Amino acid sequence: MKPARISAGGAPLTLDLNVTTKMIDRLKGWMGRKSIAERDALLIQPCNSIHTWFMHAPIDVVFLDRHRRVVGVRDNVGPRRLCMHWRAAAALELQAGRSAALGLAPGVQLDIDDGDTR
Repeated sequence: MKPARISAGGAPLTLDLNVTTKMIDRLKGWMGRKSIAERDALLIQPCNSIHTWFMHAPIDVVFLDRHRRVVGVRDNVGPRRLCMHWRAAAALELQAGRSAALGLAPGVQLDIDDGDTR
């Protein structure tokens, strides 16, 4: 995983974002963590579905299209769940309740600086 910066509409979001870069990181995600801090965020890409097996804390899942526009939000996804969005190219995982607090809703454009020059 590698750190990245994230903003919405040009305004930086107060998140400590990590971007998955390897298959093993994508598979593991938050598994085994007892809690997720308020600023923690994980971007899983490519990804259109996530699971919360082996997790202890609920999360918010923000699904992004290939242009990093929010296409769906699943709030408070508890342990042992599966959720997906057919249009998603990536999933942003946050502490439960953070997506609403950050104003993340369908249509919001995110800018992610992960050092890639795509």
